[in-house]
Amino acid sequence: MGKLSAKKVEFLRQSGYYGDGDNLYMQVSSSNSKSWIFRFSLDGKRREMGIGPYPEITLEKAREAVIELRRLVKSGIDPIEQRKAEQAAKRAERNSAVTFAFCAEQYIESHRHGWKNVKHAQQWANTLEQYAYPVIGETIIKDVDTALIMRVLQPIWLAKNETAGRLRGRMENILDWAAVQGFRAIENPARWKGHLDNLLASPGKVQKNSHFKALPYSEINPLILALRANGSVSAKALEFLILTAARTGEIIGACWDEIDFDNQLWIVPADRMKAGREHRIPLSSRAFDIIKEMHALKTNDAIFPGRSKGGFLSNAAMDKLLQQTLGFDATVHGMRSTFRDWASERTAYPHEVCEMALAHTIRNQAEAAYRRGDLIEKRRLLMEDWLKFCETASDAAGADIIPIRKVSL
Repeated sequence: MGKLSAKKVEFLRQSGYYGDGDNLYMQVSSSNSKSWIFRFSLDGKRREMGIGPYPEITLEKAREAVIELRRLVKSGIDPIEQRKAEQAAKRAERNSAVTFAFCAEQYIESHRHGWKNVKHAQQWANTLEQYAYPVIGETIIKDVDTALIMRVLQPIWLAKNETAGRLRGRMENILDWAAVQGFRAIENPARWKGHLDNLLASPGKVQKNSHFKALPYSEINPLILALRANGSVSAKALEFLILTAARTGEIIGACWDEIDFDNQLWIVPADRMKAGREHRIPLSSRAFDIIKEMHALKTNDAIFPGRSKGGFLSNAAMDKLLQQTLGFDATVHGMRSTFRDWASERTAYPHEVCEMALAHTIRNQAEAAYRRGDLIEKRRLLMEDWLKFCETASDAAGADIIPIRKVSL
């Protein structure tokens, strides 16, 4: 050794190999990056082994490393294969401490920004913490097998099949992630097709069809009056939801930059819509008044802010107001059915106008391919008529008749 010096190494610029002696070389790439190389022959084969990059590895440290590497070669040991073995041992030791809970947390974190709903990550964490972690949370990921997966799923498969189905899919994704990371074998014990479907009853035979309880449209007026008398943020949010036929998530996540004040529109971006497409909602006169009332009280980006500073209204706030405070036997999501029943039974608006008001996907692919507009002006008339109905006192039988606006196709 000794052909190179620290100063010479620092100023090497031309790409190539520069020998220091005793099989140590400085490699300079075409991009001017530098690294140390150990060249050796063993069993008639010439090999090169990287020692590390410069300047992280100095000339002095590289020389010290080569002394040990030459000793191994003289003993008949291939230093490259030995390093691989050492790395494999460290990897095995590391993997022996990787638990299912750790992998789940890493999976959620790596996918968090790709999920369109900000609460999706919390839903993942909640189901795993409640059902999976007590059984397999601290289990080494490579030891999670079919028996353990069944211990998680069996207690809730019949009673809470929809939740159990989501949980199974989430565990399958986590175990796939762990396999790609090298923490376990590729075979996935949470796989459904050809595996768990042989052990558990089909979800289609277990699940019972259930619908969100809807308020009869003949009772919508008393609710509207109760909401206006209450006057809270939750009440204004729920009235706005009713008048726009929107979903709960669309309401509680609504931000001020989604409102087109000039055209009296609420434009919900694609990443907040169930169908993944932008949805324009024409605001009736009262819905627009609610927007103006909330704008006068603006405290953050949320149109309907929650109690915490900078926060949004909670997911359960409107249901709690509707059922516990006001005493109505219905659900917030069911208000969309209330609107749809009214539109079908009390108006002559075309089917496609009503469906677009609910942001439903057109199932007929041919029709969907040719339909370019969103019938915004026809829907504006529909929402104004819905407002008039909501504000009109109605007997229990719904005998009062409101004028039905004729809409030309």
